[in-house]
Amino acid sequence: MLLDIAQLPRATFYYHLKQMKKTDKYASVKEEITAIYHENKGRYGYRRITAVLHSRGFSVNHKTVQRLMKELGLVCRVKIKKYRSYKGEVGKIAQNLLKRNFHAKKPN
Repeated sequence: MLLDIAQLPRATFYYHLKQMKKTDKYASVKEEITAIYHENKGRYGYRRITAVLHSRGFSVNHKTVQRLMKELGLVCRVKIKKYRSYKGEVGKIAQNLLKRNFHAKKPN
């Protein structure tokens, strides 16, 4: 009767019921991801976390790590770098070997 009211097929209801009872196969990976994330004060993104996971013995694809981080709500906080265009003295000034005076007394 409830399925008729919700306009939900019986098979769909039992499918979702079965999915809810399943154990999470990424539970240990999720714990490791959150540990790595908090060890590095939220500075590591999914690429770096994937590399650390590989070094710790987990074989997980980077896309899976990205999806799990999204589920856990972990976002990499990047420190904003201020733009500075000043590069100092660029190049070398040639020496005045001919001892020429390049100062004009008036324009043209």
